[in-house]
Parts: sequence; C-alpha cells; structure tokens
Amino acid sequence: MSGRLLLDTNIVIAFFAQEQDISDRMEAAEAFFIPSIVLGELYFGARKSGKPAQNLKLIDELAAKTKILDCNAETAQQYGQLKATLRRKGRPIPENDIWIAAIAVQHNLTLITRDAHFNQVDDLSITTW
Repeated sequence: MSGRLLLDTNIVIAFFAQEQDISDRMEAAEAFFIPSIVLGELYFGARKSGKPAQNLKLIDELAAKTKILDCNAETAQQYGQLKATLRRKGRPIPENDIWIAAIAVQHNLTLITRDAHFNQVDDLSITTW
C-alpha cells in the first residue's frame, strides 16, 4: 500500500513484534508518521513492561528516524470538532484516540489501526492492517 499514513499505537507495537506484513506495508508506504500521542502511549507501555530498557530503546530508535507529528492550535480545533460530533452521536472513543484522529484529519493522512472505534469518526480515512 502506498500513501501517506499515520500509525496508531497498535500498529507500532505489531511492528516491534516483527509482524512481517506490517514491516512490508510500512516499507511500501510513500510516507508514514507517528503522532506524539502514540509516542507517549508507547513510552508508558515500555515503562510498565517486563523489559523497559529494551522497549525504550526500540521506541527511541523509531522516533529518531520517523517524523513525529505534534499537536498545535489547528489540532485542537479538529479535536474539539471531532469530540463534539462524537458526543452528539452518543459514540465516545478514548480521549487519546480523538487526538490521534484529529492529527490524521488535520494532515489529511490515512490512519492505520486495528481499533474499530475509529469508524465512529466522520471524515477520517482508516485502513486496518
């Protein structure tokens, strides 16, 4: 698959687990990005894991060679709109995932995830790997 992709936490974890399909698809992508929120989730997971030093090293190495997308005022506007829409629909999703979706919408990226709840977000391009 080609294109500009935003990776969700579960996809990065699958990459770290050396799932060949994930590695192949990332290699074939035009470009992929990681939201700063995903990076935070990864660092949290590493610190509570049984192998924190090893996992922190993996994250640091990936972060050093990947474009990390931060939140800014435009992201905050997207977040507010998405959260309000989800609330009106009565379909909340986890807070961090609203921020991840906001970054994807802001940058017109396809979110690569294994979480079905992202389907609740209007105007979000999603692909499941």
